[in-house]
Amino acid sequence: MPNPTGFKEFSRELPPKAAPQERVAHNHEFVGTYSEGQLTQQAARCMDCGIPFCHSGCPLGNIIPEFNDAVREEKWEDAYQILSATNNFPEFTGRICPAPCEAACVLSIHSSPVAIEEIEKHIIEIAFAKGYVQPTAPVLKSGKTVAVVGSGPAGLAAAAQLAKAGHTVTVFERDDRPGGLLRYGIPDFKLDKWVIDRRIDLLKEDGVSFRCNTEIGRDVSFAQLTRDFHAVVLAGGASVPRDLNIPGRELPGIHFAMDYLTQHNLRVSELDLPDAPIWVEGEDVVVIGSGDTGSDCVGTANRQRARSVTQFALMHQPGQERPAHTPWPLEPHIFRSSTSHEEGCQRYWGINTKAFLADDAGRLRALRVSDVTWETDVMGRRIRSEEVPDSDREIPCQRVLLALGFTGPRVEGLLNELEIDLDPRGNVLADDKTFVTNQPNVFVAGDMRRGQSLVVWAISEGREAARQVDLLLTGKTALPSKNAVGMFA
Repeated sequence: MPNPTGFKEFSRELPPKAAPQERVAHNHEFVGTYSEGQLTQQAARCMDCGIPFCHSGCPLGNIIPEFNDAVREEKWEDAYQILSATNNFPEFTGRICPAPCEAACVLSIHSSPVAIEEIEKHIIEIAFAKGYVQPTAPVLKSGKTVAVVGSGPAGLAAAAQLAKAGHTVTVFERDDRPGGLLRYGIPDFKLDKWVIDRRIDLLKEDGVSFRCNTEIGRDVSFAQLTRDFHAVVLAGGASVPRDLNIPGRELPGIHFAMDYLTQHNLRVSELDLPDAPIWVEGEDVVVIGSGDTGSDCVGTANRQRARSVTQFALMHQPGQERPAHTPWPLEPHIFRSSTSHEEGCQRYWGINTKAFLADDAGRLRALRVSDVTWETDVMGRRIRSEEVPDSDREIPCQRVLLALGFTGPRVEGLLNELEIDLDPRGNVLADDKTFVTNQPNVFVAGDMRRGQSLVVWAISEGREAARQVDLLLTGKTALPSKNAVGMFA
């Protein structure tokens, strides 16, 4: 290792961000870039550990110390080749992944971890600028055809890998443009849509075909898929939102978070909106749910000039230190604030929403809530909650956004027609190693199989499923697995 003391010489720094009052005036990305000197210094902080736990923290198995060292030495093409060996879309993960690799960084035991996510984003953007990112599909095709249902990160990763293996791939997407939740679920201020379009154009150059406005089970039958394709990969995500069925749920002004975010993304892209547009300017908005989707709603509401934005979490507020049940190198359950929270948000913890309340005209006017306390075990894990006596009160609001996560994939249509087996949680049941369902030549990947998860897990699942499809179609595969990068199976 050329610089064994880099982690002592340089402290963790992140690129500059536009001030909150400046960035809420637009819907574009607002995080700047490192200078070349800053980038190489941040890469030099990598300790090149004898056992790099960041590998295990990353669901893709990214070869992090190696690409960090290539960046430190300004070997940009080497850095890109190392990174792209395991990650099809660093421009996505470098923007929206919560970076479990950084939680597993050895430096995070006693200091601040290496800024792996930002280094990753810089590598891919430099690679695009220098022309290193080129189509990879072979000229000679295998003669095998594969249908990929869904164009989110899992579907796109599967399509990219299968095209690289020489197969003819068609991606079916029910929306008007490919990208899935990347396009319509992630706000532009976190992921500008030109970033998606750039990658889609590259996949098209690799021979991947996209059929949008096409829902399998409605516009195309599964019988037609099995007739036209040698294998099918289901990558439709976990799109059924978790509801809050309490008194007053039928009142106008209560929306699922994804409906709200999708509409805003359509508006930003100057596309047609539904007949009932959701716009919160001048309103008191309550976001119920404390995850990333809830945070995205907060940032979007601020850009729509809401009068106030409040966010509820049923759980108690996490602490600043790692609890015993998430020791290093696990992702710690600690208190975090997103860039959206920086822009303005009142956050409440340990809040139970009991009813939606209407005014005399039948419009939403408030929430009835109460406080809850949580009992924890010796490891700090929540066991049970208890309502605080006499804590009932009303929170005025005219708009509520439900960001409570997702219960699983839609069963109606395709899954019913296929008679696909589901696991006890309602996800598609498949073998953990082969990704094959109970139907022959039908595979599944991403949130549809594992439930709501991270973009990096979706890409990992898409890659692994593609490897299994290639094995089925050809009897061998050169596509790498997470644990054997660059090796033949």
